[in-house]
Amino acid sequence: MNGLRGAFRGLAVFVCLSVLNLCVIGAQSGRRSDNKPPKPPNTRPGPIAEPGRSPLPQKPSDQTKAEGVEIDPNDVVRITSNLVPIPATIVDNRGTAVTGLTLENFELLVDGQPRALSDLTRTETSVRLAMLFDNSGSLDAAREFEKQAAMHFFRRVMRPVDEAAIFSIESESYLAQPLTKDVKLLERTINSFGRPEGSTSLFDAIVDAAAYLRPYPGRRVLVIVSDGIETTSRKDFDTTLQRVLSDDCQIFVVQTGLYEGANLRALAAERRMEQLSSQTGGAVYIPKSVAELTEAFDQIAADLAQQYVLSYYPTADERDGRYHRLELRVKSRKDVRIRSRRGYYSPKSSSPPE
Repeated sequence: MNGLRGAFRGLAVFVCLSVLNLCVIGAQSGRRSDNKPPKPPNTRPGPIAEPGRSPLPQKPSDQTKAEGVEIDPNDVVRITSNLVPIPATIVDNRGTAVTGLTLENFELLVDGQPRALSDLTRTETSVRLAMLFDNSGSLDAAREFEKQAAMHFFRRVMRPVDEAAIFSIESESYLAQPLTKDVKLLERTINSFGRPEGSTSLFDAIVDAAAYLRPYPGRRVLVIVSDGIETTSRKDFDTTLQRVLSDDCQIFVVQTGLYEGANLRALAAERRMEQLSSQTGGAVYIPKSVAELTEAFDQIAADLAQQYVLSYYPTADERDGRYHRLELRVKSRKDVRIRSRRGYYSPKSSSPPE
């Protein structure tokens, strides 16, 4: 019996030593087999585009996840660019667009001091456009033709890389059509507007449209089709101007409804529309006939197709939350006229992310 027990003990010791030996050999043979299946990638879905819309710009957290690194969205710091885009239309004394200029041909003054321009692009820059169509009771003359001219404008200006939205200016202005590349959808939206009625919250519509375009890259353009007479907005004019400059929007105005002659309200509205457009590098068109209305839309389309878009990065001293004057010049040509934005509001460098 004692011999049998000794045999069992010897066998147990042998088994334990064998297992221990295998563990040591495995630990010394390498970390992980090369043919081990890799960790499955993160398959959580990203943002899904609505029908007729491009996806929102990719967030930093989405890009980091795609690279296989897990980060809590609450830990992601939003990085905003201090880039100031300066769209510019350059024409000669005959009104013909000047092409072929390079970055070296331009000079920029900020608050009267020379500053370096960092980049120049042309028409390859995409456009995010919002048309603000007046459906208030102040606008009724030549109504159907205004709608037809607006639809023609979309057919003329839209390229595959561009998107457009439509806001309805009423007592409570609203987004009637979100950004889309579908020209037919834009036309149907314009065509669906009924007889104008109610008051005019023009400034509120401008502020809302500028804020709506703000997250999107490329040129941000507002095209206002209105008599420009404001009646019921919660925002005042100074606030409206500051918002569109802060959101880097360029404003074009087709000031309709002034066919019967000017009055004091119309003259005040004309001055406000002129200031909005000139400060942002756009233009005001005041058609007095049906033919001039079509020409106004065609000219805006031509402007967008012929623009230069220059870029400027403010210095640290200029990131002070204040308004700064811009003056763009063409050094190599004296026989040209320049239409570009005249100023911008710089965010404070120490401001926390929004």
